[in-house]
Amino acid sequence: MGKHRSKKSDKTNGATIGFEEKLWLAADKLRGTIDAAEYKHVVLGLLFLKYIADAFAARRAELEVLCDDDDMDDYLPDDKEHIVEDRDEYASANVFWVPAPARWDALRANAKTPDIAKRIDDSMFAVEKDNPRLKGVLPRDYARRGIPAERLGELIDLISGIGLGDAESRAKDILGRVYEYFIGKFAAAEGKLGGEFFTPKSIVRLLVEMIEPFKGRVYDPCCGSGGMFVQSERFVEAHGGKATDISIYGQESNPTTWKLCNMNLALRGIEAHLGDKHDDTFHSDQHKDLKADFILANPPFNISDWGGERRCEDARWKYGTPPVGNANYAWIQHFIHHLSPNGIAGFVMANGSMSSNTSGEGEIRKAMVEADLVDCMIALPGQLFFTTGIPVCLWFVTRNKAGGKVGNRNLRDHRNQTLFIDARKMGALVTRKLRDLNEDDILKIANTYHAWRGEGGEYEDVSGFCKSASKEEIDSHGFVLTPGRYVGAEDIEDDGIPFEEKMDKLTATLREQFAESAKLQAQIEANFSLVSTSKEDA
Repeated sequence: MGKHRSKKSDKTNGATIGFEEKLWLAADKLRGTIDAAEYKHVVLGLLFLKYIADAFAARRAELEVLCDDDDMDDYLPDDKEHIVEDRDEYASANVFWVPAPARWDALRANAKTPDIAKRIDDSMFAVEKDNPRLKGVLPRDYARRGIPAERLGELIDLISGIGLGDAESRAKDILGRVYEYFIGKFAAAEGKLGGEFFTPKSIVRLLVEMIEPFKGRVYDPCCGSGGMFVQSERFVEAHGGKATDISIYGQESNPTTWKLCNMNLALRGIEAHLGDKHDDTFHSDQHKDLKADFILANPPFNISDWGGERRCEDARWKYGTPPVGNANYAWIQHFIHHLSPNGIAGFVMANGSMSSNTSGEGEIRKAMVEADLVDCMIALPGQLFFTTGIPVCLWFVTRNKAGGKVGNRNLRDHRNQTLFIDARKMGALVTRKLRDLNEDDILKIANTYHAWRGEGGEYEDVSGFCKSASKEEIDSHGFVLTPGRYVGAEDIEDDGIPFEEKMDKLTATLREQFAESAKLQAQIEANFSLVSTSKEDA
């Protein structure tokens, strides 16, 4: 099979920076005072405040140096001191304005005071007040959490030793990496609840490498902490584009996770349209008129209480009304509804979505296949998620399989064809319970897909791994979309030895082992007999 063009990989994405684990241990001390599901907001909120305070201090130092430069006398106004207090000078450098009481030095100086929690709340409020983009985003409930002042003081002291907002740290995206590290650790610690806002990085990487969001509108209607958006921006930049080449749209129903997403994107300087507040995508779609070029999503699996009885009549259900007891096909049709004419969507789904025939799901799936929307199906291995060991699958749907020039792609005509990839044997265990896809796995899958679409290299079916199936073949399987039904068994390499010869050799070996076993058994019985005789003589 031909190879698609090689991708630039971010070798530092998963690297530790040296202080994350120490910071995690400090955060872990808070477990005894607040619920595990909540203490991430305590830590991440303070990290965010430290970052913007450091960035502000670095920019202020730059302006002070500029004011002291004699060569600039002819260009600066007489009252030079006002420059360092000019908010426009900070906004122009993409730096948030931090009012004096909220600056980190002020917090650190009062870290050991009994009212430190209230001081943090006041700082968050002051930052929101002076930066409209952050309104309603920052956590302002430290005082209500009842955290002992000495614990908060210890956390502030530890964070104080980390440089986050200077130019070098911003260039390396240190805080972004800390956020990723912490989000992953919190998800692992929290179990099911944590996984509601964290999608494993390898799955996000695979989705992004598959749909390649170079330029256009990127949408995630269940965006969690914003990992899909961060990886999309990285993809664009890694391939020579600019972050402004993509426009980001998202929605999140969980209020604390919505705030976390806003902070995560704000600290990276990523502009995003996430709505004015958290809200339910099914019942209050905040981007009703959006037609996205790229959709990436990891919706919650098999949700039974999604309020389907209130949405029986909906323009989004073009291929059939989804069952009230399961939101999977509501999500899938929501994605399709928001696709542009040349758009493509890649999303995570529970494996049951590929084969379920209950409550009309099979008929919906049939209608989507007959409409030629299903582009590719990928079966993934189990144990990829912190929340569950069950395997999941990836769906890719598109409105345009006709080929030709689509954006910056030249696609072949692959109408009435669907690619099936069985990746269940890929990945490796990184802990006893957690598996991960490595870079080679990701590129093998993505390159196969792009070769099949005609974007580079030659595609061919590989037994046990990939198969391009026609609509008629899918029909013959009852419109079940499980890749294992199509890719067949993996080819076994022929070693040239006839079967009869192999069988004779195996039989001879087995007889030798039986004979050896009999000798050992006789020796053991003889030893037991010797021991018994010795006891009787005694």
